[in-house]
Amino acid sequence: MDNKYIPIPIKVEKIAIESDDKTLRTLEVSFCNTNNGFAYIPGQFCELSILGKGEAPFGIASSPTEGNLLRFTVNRVGVVTTALHYLKTSEIIGLRGPFGNYYPVDKFKHQNIVIIGGGFAFTTLRALVVYLLAHRQEFKDITIIYGARRPGLMLYRDELTEWERRDDLQLYLTIDKQVEGWDKRVGFVPAITKEIAPSPANAYAVVCGPPIMIKYTLPVLTELGFEKDKIYTSLERRMKCGLGKCGRCNIGPKYVCVDGPVFSYKELEELPNEE
Repeated sequence: MDNKYIPIPIKVEKIAIESDDKTLRTLEVSFCNTNNGFAYIPGQFCELSILGKGEAPFGIASSPTEGNLLRFTVNRVGVVTTALHYLKTSEIIGLRGPFGNYYPVDKFKHQNIVIIGGGFAFTTLRALVVYLLAHRQEFKDITIIYGARRPGLMLYRDELTEWERRDDLQLYLTIDKQVEGWDKRVGFVPAITKEIAPSPANAYAVVCGPPIMIKYTLPVLTELGFEKDKIYTSLERRMKCGLGKCGRCNIGPKYVCVDGPVFSYKELEELPNEE
């Protein structure tokens, strides 16, 4: 985009309810006029805005391999997200972006990829998986571990079913506690990761989820033998203005909007501990 301060108009093409409590919805949007040279790689994010309500950052849940439609999954938690939930198809909203860096897909080529996600934070991981599958011949083994509190809070359930049927990836789904009818794994993501024990040989790992999940999953990966500069995570929850101007996303000398949101575990260890 020529001016990243000015939103460009996008139209809501489709709305999908993702969770059984209806707090998670996915918007598919298109550019009203021109995309202004919009180009992105999985891991980046955008600012969505509604006149009179404000704007908020969202990771891009679609892959550039899927065409011109963009996908954003919205968790209803405040004024802007509630307004986004009440949108109808054909309504016009604003978009700024893309912002931030992205998952280092070039480094992933000809390597094994382990993708670990939790709950609502599976959005940009979904984008990464779709990207990898669109270029399947360029990557070796793909292992996906995805957990949620209960089955009804898992995103993109139709796609998860499709991925389970594929013979060119391994998908492991888990929930926190057993519920009637659930026939897959039960347990928190860090414990399930340790149980599955993906091999670190010629492998990169990508982790995205609630902060507590990330905190306890990263040490599991190092215990399994993954090198810290080959483990990546996203601090997308720290994103604010997208331009590094408001100063609300900084961690030490880094601005998540500009220097992130994707960091290696090695990079994170060099930043101040803000717990």
